[in-house]
Amino acid sequence: MAKNPKDEYKLTAVLSGVAGEYYVAAELSALGYIASITLRNTKGIDIVCSNSDATKTVSIQVKTRRQRAREWMLNQKVEDYYADNLFYVFVTLNDHEQAPDYFIVPSKVVADYSKVTHKEWLSAPGRSGAIHNDTPVRKFKDKEEKYMNRWDLLGL
Repeated sequence: MAKNPKDEYKLTAVLSGVAGEYYVAAELSALGYIASITLRNTKGIDIVCSNSDATKTVSIQVKTRRQRAREWMLNQKVEDYYADNLFYVFVTLNDHEQAPDYFIVPSKVVADYSKVTHKEWLSAPGRSGAIHNDTPVRKFKDKEEKYMNRWDLLGL
């Protein structure tokens, strides 16, 4: 039986997350910024990034998807975890068939979006008409792609 070439590129969730962080750091470096990936035990921050003269710094949380979908899974903590200098970079690896896509979103936007959409989901009937049970799962979507490649939002 012939081996499917795509099978070679099946990544675990951990490896796709690591790949996303390195892709983001590489993109930031190519844009002329200083990007440092943090140690694994750094809570809520994957990359610290500054402008070339180190006068402005931002923290970045990276969330990565392997597939082309424009929806990322988050945790309830995002609703209260935001700051003016904290950003999410949502990465789509596009099944390793093309270059990744990047969505740069201020953390306050993510917090507000996840609160509102989770509340809407809780109030909407489920498949069988029953109410949804509350969970810590949250999601972020950028259907209109208004945050795609918006590196300028970092303000660096």
